Amino acid sequence: MPYQYSILLVEDEEKLCNLIKDELQTNGYKVETASDGIRAEQLFYSRKFSLVILDLSLPGKNGFELCKTFRATNKKIPIVILTAFGEIQNKVDAFDFGADDYIVKPFHFEELIARIKTLLKKTEISKLNDNDIIVIEDLEINNNSKRVFRANNEISLTAKEFLLLKLLAVNKGRITSKQEILEKVWDLSFDTGTNTIEVYISFLRNKIDKPFERKLIYTKSNFGYYIK
Repeated sequence: MPYQYSILLVEDEEKLCNLIKDELQTNGYKVETASDGIRAEQLFYSRKFSLVILDLSLPGKNGFELCKTFRATNKKIPIVILTAFGEIQNKVDAFDFGADDYIVKPFHFEELIARIKTLLKKTEISKLNDNDIIVIEDLEINNNSKRVFRANNEISLTAKEFLLLKLLAVNKGRITSKQEILEKVWDLSFDTGTNTIEVYISFLRNKIDKPFERKLIYTKSNFGYYIK
């Protein structure tokens, strides 16, 4: 299965780092690791990550410095502090430097995964709202006016159709799974077993693709849907 999200894990305790990495990969995340602050910075600037998990006590550069630097560089990437430091002042400092969440060791993997999912979902929803106008080929989606045009012809969509189309467009070229669609369009965390998504994809195709020679909406069997 192709990875949807990539995580930078910065942890200097090798055994714990490997345990966290294995758990994240089991849950479908791609993981890059760094055991010191210098390597963490190198990875952060050379790769594109969806989220950072950051220890505070690190050789080279500590987690507070990294958090401040990462936040200054990228205003929106979620940063999770995972540390043995449980003092209130440490938490306050971390949030002041731009952290989105703070988890004290020892911790439960279930809690870590749940918080990661929540932060990534918020980030994706924010991305949906940030794009005023999305243009793909001759398709134009105006997020402010909620109007859609194809080859300069206005296409009338329902609210759910618009959200679904916008999600696919924001993820242009990337496969969007049914689970992601359920979470971000229908606000459901589980598959109800209905064919609602298939029905709405069909609605979109009839409006967006059928009247035009060039097709934009595609299906990858057993994976999801994408626009190209």
